[in-house]
Amino acid sequence: MSLADPIERSAMSTDRFHSSAASHSGALRDHNEDRFVNRPDLGVWAVADGAGGHQAGDVASTIVADALRAVPAGLGSAELLAEVRLRMDRAHKRLQQEAARRGGNDILASTVVILIARGEHYACLWAGDSRAYLLRGGMLTQVSHDHSFVQELIDAGAITPSEAVNHPRANVITRALGAQSEVVNLDKTTDRLRGGDRFLLCSDGVSKTLSEEAIARVLTNREEASATQMIAVALEGRADDNITAVVVDVLPAAPPSHDERPSPGHFSGSGPPDRGATAIDGRTIRYSS
Repeated sequence: MSLADPIERSAMSTDRFHSSAASHSGALRDHNEDRFVNRPDLGVWAVADGAGGHQAGDVASTIVADALRAVPAGLGSAELLAEVRLRMDRAHKRLQQEAARRGGNDILASTVVILIARGEHYACLWAGDSRAYLLRGGMLTQVSHDHSFVQELIDAGAITPSEAVNHPRANVITRALGAQSEVVNLDKTTDRLRGGDRFLLCSDGVSKTLSEEAIARVLTNREEASATQMIAVALEGRADDNITAVVVDVLPAAPPSHDERPSPGHFSGSGPPDRGATAIDGRTIRYSS
C-alpha cells in the first residue's frame, strides 16, 4: 500500500451513536497489521495492533477484531462486559495456540483498546499502547494508560513524555494479547456518557505521529471530524507505522418517559492479574514474572 492507495474506512449510525473508522498502512510500510471494530449497533468499538512480523501481526489483530465483531446483540451492561472479557481471553489463548502450531520462536500478539457502551455508561478496556481519548466540553483527555516501557519511566519520573517519543525502547510494550502469560489482563475504566462526547480509539501509529494538540484540532472540528480525517492528517505527518482510528460521537439521549426507571447500566467487574515474559520483532513485549 502506498500514500496514493485508498484509506480503508467504515461509517455507521444508530439513534445514540455515530461512528467512523479508518485504517492505512502508513507512509513507509506496505503491509497493514492494524484492524478495527466499528459496531455502534452492538455498542462495541475497538482497535487492534498486531505484532509478530509479516503474516503474523495481521493474523493476530484479525483474530482479536473478529472475536469482538461476533459479540451477540441484546446484552445488558454486565453481560456485555463479561462477554468481551471472555472473548479476549479466548483470543489470547488462540493466539498462543497458533504460535505453538507454527513452531520455532514465532509469537502472535496484539494490542487492543475497546470501548463498550450501554445505557448512560461506557467502559474502556485495553492491553498495550493502543489508546483511547475523550473530547468532552472542549477538553481532550487520554482515557487509557499505556502498557509500555517508556510509560513506566514516565510514571517513575525518569523521563518526560517528550523524551519518550525518541527513546530507544519506545516500541517496548509490557502487555498484549497472545504474549506468554497464562491470562490476559485488560485494564478498565468506566464513566457516564454525555451527549456531545467524542471518543477516539487509535493505534500507536497515530498517537506517535500526531501530538495531542493535533489530535484535539481534528476532533474539535465538529463538522468534519472523522476517522478518515484523522488518518489523512497522520499521513500528512508521514506516519512511519500503520495508522488506525475509530471516532465515536455520543448523540443526545431521548428523555425517559415518566414510568421508565433509570438504567443501572454500570460496567462492573475486574480482570485477572497478568504474568509472564517475552519479546517480539520490532515491537517488544516485556513481562515481569
